[in-house]
Amino acid sequence: MNPRIPVGYDEVGRWLRNFALSHGRREHPRVDARLEIDREREGESYGLRLALDGHLQPPADAPPLEFGYAEVAEGRARFAWCEALAQRLRGEVRRLVSGTTRRSA
Repeated sequence: MNPRIPVGYDEVGRWLRNFALSHGRREHPRVDARLEIDREREGESYGLRLALDGHLQPPADAPPLEFGYAEVAEGRARFAWCEALAQRLRGEVRRLVSGTTRRSA
């Protein structure tokens, strides 16, 4: 992908969700990524939550992981940014998995 080619809000959102799914499922195969793109966010930002068996990370009563549209559109073409995001997301999935196993026990 060429970072100089303009991309739309929806396309960048799909990339972010797919990236989160790809890296999240390396920690647990049933993890899902839920992107929040409500009207107030449109064209500006994304909220992201990871889900496993009805449990969310961050929890529903906490704010989602926040990403600016411009940040993601530019960052997705930079290896270091992607690597940092992958590590962050995988950490969130590990917290989610450990929280669901504690609640299940």
